[in-house]
Amino acid sequence: MRRLRVGDLVQVISGKDKGKQGRVTKVLADDDKVVVEGINVVTRHQRPTPRNQQGGKITKEAPLYASKVMPVDPTTGKPTRVKSTVVDGKKQRTAKSGAVIAAG
Repeated sequence: MRRLRVGDLVQVISGKDKGKQGRVTKVLADDDKVVVEGINVVTRHQRPTPRNQQGGKITKEAPLYASKVMPVDPTTGKPTRVKSTVVDGKKQRTAKSGAVIAAG
């Protein structure tokens, strides 16, 4: 069971965006990276193409290592570790406080 899923509210625990919170928009499991909206925003120069006539500078979120973010506990609003528990025969992600972490 994965620690992070698309739609999770996470907080950055290290790096230039430390302390910021955002939702996971993409999980790159092979590279162990995640893309979080509004976090790790980079500027790229786009050359004019037939699809994009204008070109110019575009800003987008770049992936960052999953170890740099932690899910936010729904009850306390602070970063928390995740454990998996079995309730009624189904596995679910649980915060350290015991609250169930629901994706999205």
